[in-house]
Amino acid sequence: MSLMEILLIIIPSTLLWAAPLIFTGLGGNFSERAGVVNIGLEGLMVIGAFTAIVFNLQFDSVLGDATPWVALLAAMVAGAIFSILHAVASITFRADQTVSGVAINLLSIGLALFLVKLIYGKGQTDIIQKSFSKIDIPILSDIPVIGDLFFSNTYYTSYVAIFVAIIVWVIMFKTPFGLRLRAVGEHPMAADTMGINVTRMRYIAVILSGALGGIGGGVYAQAISSDFGHATISGQGFMALAALIFGKWNPLGVMGAALFFGFAQSLSIIGKSLPFLENIPSVYLLIAPYVLTILALTGFIGRADAPKASGVPYIKGKR
Repeated sequence: MSLMEILLIIIPSTLLWAAPLIFTGLGGNFSERAGVVNIGLEGLMVIGAFTAIVFNLQFDSVLGDATPWVALLAAMVAGAIFSILHAVASITFRADQTVSGVAINLLSIGLALFLVKLIYGKGQTDIIQKSFSKIDIPILSDIPVIGDLFFSNTYYTSYVAIFVAIIVWVIMFKTPFGLRLRAVGEHPMAADTMGINVTRMRYIAVILSGALGGIGGGVYAQAISSDFGHATISGQGFMALAALIFGKWNPLGVMGAALFFGFAQSLSIIGKSLPFLENIPSVYLLIAPYVLTILALTGFIGRADAPKASGVPYIKGKR
């Protein structure tokens, strides 16, 4: 197998697996930049995946080929609504943000599986018929070499995720909204003194976190799993959280880290088709993404400082 043939397998697979992590990691970036720790990203992905699949199954005969995209919007709304629970607990009632995030993770999987059992009478949904499918991007796929590697046999969602990461970077570092968001996460009292509504900014950030987490779950469910069950989302939310830390709370860094973790995940699936990995037992390939995540976080990122007020409830008038 030539190098070109290997890259033709690895690159589209990496982009596919990275897209859900990019969306969810960007969501976490909004929340944590505003000073609210959100380890409930896994739960938000679960809600997004569940909503997207159920919506897809219910409306595919009406919406046709547009079904996956509209289902993605439904997943975004569901994730945003569900994240309000975390916002109310951690911002309004000043509950421990880590505990609240854990509660979101536990509640989401329990609620989703209960509803699946209630609706379908079994532990998982049916398989969707209208999913995100591989395409060749017009014009770009005709570019010699690069077109074959990056724009052929791939998914629109991967490039939407990369585009959104760039947009989030611009919003966060080049707009007044982004400046206020970062001020709230670094020094909320100073931001409050300057007339910024800390509570409102944090609510907006957490809801955006939920919306993007829901999209991440919806992309994963409709492009990779094609149904929803107890193991549809199994660690991807925590991997997105790791990408957030690995990327040092910078949207472009998050995107790069998500691409790395997407590459690690893709190897667990396509490893047997690659000549240099074909003799490695499959169990090692399956655990490789999580091992690489741990190694990346502990050994290769150097000092990674979260926003100074991250995880600290704000009480007006108190330092």
